Amino acid sequence: MHRSSALSRAASSLRPFHSSAVRAFPRRAPAQSGPDIPLAVSDAAQLEDITPEDYRAAQLGTRAEYSADDLVENENDTTSAGHLYLLQQRQNLHYLRLIEHEMPKLVAFRKPFVAPTGETPLAVRSLSYGGEEHPATVKRSVTAPVSLLPLKDKNAIYKFRLLAGVRWTPTPPKDSGIKLGESAEHGYVKIACEDFPEPSMNLKWVSDRLDDLIKEANNDGDRFKDVPIDRRHLEAKERKAKKGKLKRDMAGGSGRYASPPSIRDFPKSWLPRPSDRPRIPSGPESASPLAS
Repeated sequence: MHRSSALSRAASSLRPFHSSAVRAFPRRAPAQSGPDIPLAVSDAAQLEDITPEDYRAAQLGTRAEYSADDLVENENDTTSAGHLYLLQQRQNLHYLRLIEHEMPKLVAFRKPFVAPTGETPLAVRSLSYGGEEHPATVKRSVTAPVSLLPLKDKNAIYKFRLLAGVRWTPTPPKDSGIKLGESAEHGYVKIACEDFPEPSMNLKWVSDRLDDLIKEANNDGDRFKDVPIDRRHLEAKERKAKKGKLKRDMAGGSGRYASPPSIRDFPKSWLPRPSDRPRIPSGPESASPLAS
């Protein structure tokens, strides 16, 4: 009897796990957080035996290193999208301040526009991506009307067009900045370079090649009068742009685009030579016997 009563008293003193009845288990008092200390921080500080005074002293030294925008408690902080929106607003305000205070200073660098003359026939074109790095920003291209280049005669112009090859076109390139029909008597030449790491080096190379072409065209050593100008690059451009008629509409065609036939496609070897033309005698003896 004594043993059974002792076991019953010991069992009653234990807390049953299947019940929510409050027993005399030692419990830790809930952490008390002040008005300036978050609850989660207060719990962690109590585990590490950090007093509220030590926490406030550490926060004063930390807050001194940041601006007023960083003194926002975690509970009152905005989302990541909100921070991105605020960053965009700061950037907009930065550029608005530049427009308001710095742009008027550029008036001191204003220059009147002077139209290009025959002494400056070159049109230099460059690419820019708004300050971003790109391999194409070092490229420089130069376009010039052939009629405005220092070529001494018609033979030099013909030789220059022949030496330019695919860089010569009868119309100005679309990205050259030259108006259609502007000094278009002898066509246009365009030279570009992007092989060097600096834009000035590419422009210097283009300038040197153009000077070499002009120098060689003005050389009377060989005028190349018997060499025709190759226009196959112009025909290939028309085919690529799908201009003209289909080859299947022509004799022996297979469906590719091609320029319609013209007088220049007629073989010159078929034309009669002046020496082969029959001579018509003049006078009364030239009358046909059928007329009588």
